[in-house]
Amino acid sequence: MNWLDKLEKRYRRFGIRGLMKYIIGLNAIVFFMIRVEPSFEYTLALIPDYVMRGEVWRLVTYLFIPPATSVFFIIFVLYFYYMIGTSLEQEWGTFKFNVYYLIGMIGTTAAVFITGGIATAVYLNLSLFLAFAYIFPNFQILLFFFFPIKVKYLGYLNAAFIIYSILTEKLPGKVAAIVSILNFLLFFGKDLFINLKRGRKNFKRRKGYVVQFPKDRTVHKCQICGRSERDDKDLEFRYCVDCEGDHEYCMDHLHSHGHVRRNLPE
Repeated sequence: MNWLDKLEKRYRRFGIRGLMKYIIGLNAIVFFMIRVEPSFEYTLALIPDYVMRGEVWRLVTYLFIPPATSVFFIIFVLYFYYMIGTSLEQEWGTFKFNVYYLIGMIGTTAAVFITGGIATAVYLNLSLFLAFAYIFPNFQILLFFFFPIKVKYLGYLNAAFIIYSILTEKLPGKVAAIVSILNFLLFFGKDLFINLKRGRKNFKRRKGYVVQFPKDRTVHKCQICGRSERDDKDLEFRYCVDCEGDHEYCMDHLHSHGHVRRNLPE
């Protein structure tokens, strides 16, 4: 990711350390404010017409609208976001994590202005989770604090939901879902392509290795009757310890054959 490394060298000082903590904190504050005054959510939502009238704060504040109305569920969701955000920041560094989030935010905002509708941060957060599941596929979490499950399986469900949204949602939802995929591919597309290409090469190599063996090849074959495991899968074979050299027999002839002796020079 050379372009990102170059950006980091020049603009690293602008990175916001612990960005996800601020976003989660503001989500929690807005959650309780909405419970007191439900119309407050509308004041923060990203609505292009209102932005064009001068309410520019909406370009940012929609990120702080919580994705749930239940107290129990919001605790779970915000904890989950915290784990994902801090883990990605530790893995990438502050600047790269900021860039990933910023690109997703810009893409979501642009999608709303192009298609109309009202923006939410749902697909942006889903793209964060896709990145987390790709980097830490075997990380195990307690779903709803009780059920252990590996992150990669949740990542598959996440990807399936995004694809389903692309197929079934109205135009604003479709575009927002596509943007979340593009954000993920911008960071991981090259690795995915390389892994896919490597997997195909390994498959062809294994397939070619198997094809090299003739179809009538056998692993075991009796030296007396000529039967093999292809004639009867229940046949058992043994090597005779009294024969000189490697001579294999089925159990019917193991004890009744004449032992093979090496011809010695006189």
